[in-house]
Amino acid sequence: QVQPVESGGGLVQAGGSLRLSCAASGSIFSITAMGWYRQAPEKQRALVATITSGGSTNYADSVKGRFTISRDNAKNTVYLQMNSLKPEDTAVYYCHADYGSFGRWGQGTQVTVSS
Repeated sequence: QVQPVESGGGLVQAGGSLRLSCAASGSIFSITAMGWYRQAPEKQRALVATITSGGSTNYADSVKGRFTISRDNAKNTVYLQMNSLKPEDTAVYYCHADYGSFGRWGQGTQVTVSS
């Protein structure tokens, strides 16, 4: 089993930056992809960015050019660098790990962007 644990959320002013981290524990050798999703109040959870074990990345159109997903294999950690943050980026950000035919969510971390 794989367990992702997020950290790095907080309160930031519009135009600022934050970096989220997601550390994976457990059967990390079986992870095929990891990603960041977010859920704003009264909205559905939506994809932000993903990265595969091969290093391929994918981004939501709304964050392209502002967010960067990366990984440190030695630390079993995936990062989300968020720049030029906007109030509409405010949400709970969740890390997700795909392994085999399974997936596992982290507990989420709150990101609040003030105008």
